[in-house]
Amino acid sequence: MKPARSLVLSLVAALAATLGAAWVALPAYAAGATASFVKTADWGSGWEGKYTVTNGGSSTINGWSLAFDLPSGTTLGSYWDALLSSSGQRHTFTNRSWNGTIAPGASVSFGFLGSGSGSPGGCQLNGASCGGGTPPTTPPPTTPPPTTPPPTTPPPTDPPTGGLPKHLLTGYWHNFDNPAVELRLRDVPAEYDLVAVAFAEATPTPGALTFGVDPGLAAALGGYTDADFTADVRTLHSRGKRVILSVGGETGRVTVNNAASAAAFADTAAALIARYGFDGIDIDLENGLNPTYMAQALRALRAKVGSGLIIAMAPQTIDMQNPAGGYFKLALDIKDILTVVNTQYYNSGAMLGCDQNAAYGQGTVNFIVALACIQLEAGLRPDQVGLGLPAGAGAAGGGIVAPSVVNAALDCLARGTNCGSFRPPRTYPGIRGAMTWSVNWDVSNGNSFANTVGPHLDTLP
Repeated sequence: MKPARSLVLSLVAALAATLGAAWVALPAYAAGATASFVKTADWGSGWEGKYTVTNGGSSTINGWSLAFDLPSGTTLGSYWDALLSSSGQRHTFTNRSWNGTIAPGASVSFGFLGSGSGSPGGCQLNGASCGGGTPPTTPPPTTPPPTTPPPTTPPPTDPPTGGLPKHLLTGYWHNFDNPAVELRLRDVPAEYDLVAVAFAEATPTPGALTFGVDPGLAAALGGYTDADFTADVRTLHSRGKRVILSVGGETGRVTVNNAASAAAFADTAAALIARYGFDGIDIDLENGLNPTYMAQALRALRAKVGSGLIIAMAPQTIDMQNPAGGYFKLALDIKDILTVVNTQYYNSGAMLGCDQNAAYGQGTVNFIVALACIQLEAGLRPDQVGLGLPAGAGAAGGGIVAPSVVNAALDCLARGTNCGSFRPPRTYPGIRGAMTWSVNWDVSNGNSFANTVGPHLDTLP
């Protein structure tokens, strides 16, 4: 049974005082700011909550801090779009770098998972009341004042869906000729929701990208042109699919490490998206990246393309072990515009999971779940976490699993069933889905991955 969802209606106050430069007189400053709470999902033993902070004053808010209490027996789990510090049952969320500034009349939101039946109480925003005592656990039934109409679009910190389903299957398509079967883009099996075209290539200009149908692939297919490829992108769109351009790969040398290369990345990526009809970009740089300037590049690209831009990432397992690492930091820094991170749970050897208690061997349910748990407990939302696995023989050097193992890992994370000896601290019903390297290898191996994992995603909560 899918939990019911509720819409957040912000509670708005009337008057605001200007925030002092030294962060003094916070109660007066907070008079124009309010915060409302809603349980967006409830499955009995736990729930998902969301606070919306609204600036009802006439001055811009530069930084916010929201604190509340949870009753004994109710605990917090993963959270997103804010930073958290806790003391006992008192929990304080503060803004991240991208959502601390709130213009007059605007709102930002953050969310978290709770375990237990309790709800937040004693809410304070920047040291003052959140605007009405204990925040409600359901949306207020009244209509907001005429000067602040209810929102008709998701809060600005929510990433775009890009027309993608709640749970999605991603597959990489080869723009090159290798031992896997060669495919025209239009021949990608229907089970795939999101197709990542591998790969865009570097140019002599740092950060700049180029793309075109590979001559070797074109010859293997008996002729396949850029025009044919572009027409195939439109064909997949007509089937409700989305196509993104992947940057990097094992030999990828795209470098974004300063403002000029960030601008070159954004400019050339936007041009390729316009030319071929791509729906977004995928970052698959396996030779390191600079999170500061890559974040700058991706934000600039989104400003050029629009809020519907899909942004995916496919880091190696080692890249997502620590939130301070470059790839993980990038994911957290662009969380407000990030669609999904499909970590490669293969070619990894044995690695520690979120329990930091044992080294789990690749190719097992334990490995997949314990490492995905790191991201889920360290800041990414469940809908931003996907499981990347090889499509079978030939696709990877290690970590190949039967598609049924992928389904078991999804079940363990989403429902708490079919786990191995490792069990995550909570369930994540919103887990986004699975990715495979690659569509071509899957077709070579009889479509087992797509035919097994694709239908199973439709059964998740």
